[in-house]
Amino acid sequence: MNAPHLIASIGWTLLNFVWQGVLIGCATASMLALLRNARPEQRYAIACAGLLACLAWPACDLVQLLQAGPGSADALLPRWTQARGAASGDAGGVLGGVLGWLARHLAWIVGAWAACAALLGLRIACGLAWVGRIGRAQATDAAWQTRLSRLGQRFGLVRHVRLRVVDGLASPVTAGWWRPVVLVPSSLLTGMAPDLLEALLAHELAHVARHDYLVNLAQNVIETLLFYHPAVWWISHRIRAERELVADGLAARRLGEPRRLARALSQLEQLQFGAGGLAQAAAGGDLAARIRRLVRPETQALHWKAALPVLALAVACFANAHIADGAAAARPSAHDQRALVDVRSCAKPHYPAADIAASHECAVDIVFLVAQDGSVRQSRIHQSSGYAGLDEAALTALSRCRFQPALRDGRAVADWTPVRYVWTLR
Repeated sequence: MNAPHLIASIGWTLLNFVWQGVLIGCATASMLALLRNARPEQRYAIACAGLLACLAWPACDLVQLLQAGPGSADALLPRWTQARGAASGDAGGVLGGVLGWLARHLAWIVGAWAACAALLGLRIACGLAWVGRIGRAQATDAAWQTRLSRLGQRFGLVRHVRLRVVDGLASPVTAGWWRPVVLVPSSLLTGMAPDLLEALLAHELAHVARHDYLVNLAQNVIETLLFYHPAVWWISHRIRAERELVADGLAARRLGEPRRLARALSQLEQLQFGAGGLAQAAAGGDLAARIRRLVRPETQALHWKAALPVLALAVACFANAHIADGAAAARPSAHDQRALVDVRSCAKPHYPAADIAASHECAVDIVFLVAQDGSVRQSRIHQSSGYAGLDEAALTALSRCRFQPALRDGRAVADWTPVRYVWTLR
């Protein structure tokens, strides 16, 4: 595998996720709107599935591109763009121009993505290092450590959960999976009633019991890789919000006093969550909404804004079906014929010396407007190879080819036809 092919595969995977993320986001939003009155666990599962799809779809595309070899990027374009380009003469229009520009700048796009992802990855690494350093610290409170251990038994936890007292936090925070630790702000030990602080610790133990730290860490990895798409951040935000509701419900059931947890959360309503995104905190999510849910759950009506994702998804499906039908109608019948290139009339394109020296291997897709007499009237690059010299050489040579004209009802007609030329050194 050469470097240009790897860069092109990563670049087209990232670009294709722009439209893929929109579809996943709309589908997830539609499901969450329909389940607005369901249990938080169900909405949490839907949101997690949506975020996992955001990772799985481009991952499958990347594997497909790497296995298909150079020049295969157009296989991952939306079906309607391929059908429309093959069936009509606008293949070299605005869409083709945009795709061509993106193909020529894939190296810059991948480079910018890698730089931003590296910075976000460094942020995760720094957060993990901070959590590890705090977990090894000795600042603790023996009385509250004993109380936390007893509370952990009520959750059925077999692992020892450590307690550390930290300055500067707004609320208790849970971190770690194999050796979980609960970080408690020093201000809460003296400024909050013990029974209310115990309720907050029960919330944190609910996160430990559900292994939420691992899910949250996976979220951060997906956010790092797909940081450029708003749908990823929105779905991840919904996961965190629903996760807090699930932890509230579990803690309230273990305590047997939902109102005690609600009173504890009300004292945190004015505090801000400042520990980063690598841990779960009792102050996460919409505190006011969480308090209302604990005290007096209400049925949520379907707001008109919640129907927008459903409408967007329906429009996208309708447009895709409509254009696909139009493309099918435009395809020739068994009695008709598309324009065909006469390969005997084509001279082999000249392989630029600079591209030979750089070992460039790729494919370029060109569309030709073939007249009734088989001559070429117009020619345009439909899918660039990523190398301007190879594109121009193929376009110049293939434009001199002779074609068999397209037939409609037995008569020769002018028609656009695609031709792919593969550059290979073998």
